[in-house]
Amino acid sequence: MNASVYPHGKRFAFSILDDTDVATVENVAPVYRLLRSLGIRTTKTVWPVACPEGSRDFSTSETLEDRHYLAFVHELADAGFEITWHGATMESSERARIVAAMERFKTEFGSYPRIHPNHALNRENIYWGAGRFDSRIVRAIARRMTGIPDGYFQGHVDGSSYFWGDLCARSIEYARNLTFNEINLRRVNPSMPYRDPARPFAPWWFSATDADDVESFNVIMSTAGQERLEREGGICILATHLGKGFAEDGRIHPTSRRLLEELARRPGWFVPVGELLDWLRDRRGTPFLERGERRRMERRWLVDLVTRKLLGRRRVRKGWLRAAVSAIL
Repeated sequence: MNASVYPHGKRFAFSILDDTDVATVENVAPVYRLLRSLGIRTTKTVWPVACPEGSRDFSTSETLEDRHYLAFVHELADAGFEITWHGATMESSERARIVAAMERFKTEFGSYPRIHPNHALNRENIYWGAGRFDSRIVRAIARRMTGIPDGYFQGHVDGSSYFWGDLCARSIEYARNLTFNEINLRRVNPSMPYRDPARPFAPWWFSATDADDVESFNVIMSTAGQERLEREGGICILATHLGKGFAEDGRIHPTSRRLLEELARRPGWFVPVGELLDWLRDRRGTPFLERGERRRMERRWLVDLVTRKLLGRRRVRKGWLRAAVSAIL
């Protein structure tokens, strides 16, 4: 893809998919004010319903049942940001709560969510864990490294109390699958979005750049990374959590602010995830991945996972450990 093919003569495409983990109005509103002022429209996920049973890791998160948070999300939607969901709520949900959450979302925003990113260890996650992979070797290593047993995730298992695959196929357009330590997704998944006959309940799949928190964001979005994204005419869908350290006491992390302001000065096409994926899909030939591309994606995902666990994200960009792990695997 030549850089000149992006709309309005832009040289690369960029968006953020903000998972709503630990998000509150207080800790994400400053970031969205900055994004809005910079003309960077992105995609925010929400949890439509509360989690009355409580959550060990996500209890500070706000949901659409918090009125001030609901009002804030509506303001984002009115400003051109895309709103989607992160599943029904912060912990595992059976079908009844999933249905209620989807209907709540539709009531508030006029349609069902278009994009589905699985969340953490929620049992209703669809085709998650080792079930994401075709390679038996990758499945086995992923199972060993994560400790998650086969059959734990059941969103796609008809007959399970967590099943909602039919609703996903009917209402969701795009589901997030593999994430990578790579700013330019054209390097690892040039054919996204794609269909997967082995995982039919999700109509289209896409990949994302992994930046879990503010420190990971600052590494991935470094000046050198941005320069390469622009030079290669690349595509970045950055999966992150804007509630994880990006703003404290109303002030945005100074490095993140500088990098976002730098990004906005570059000739990028800054649109929400759904708009970017629609544009890419309209230019697809066959909707399916070639076998070689999928093998390379799964192998790269595994290399990135092992690299992160062995060394941590801050030094992954140096590349030497990734190269060593890749040679071993």
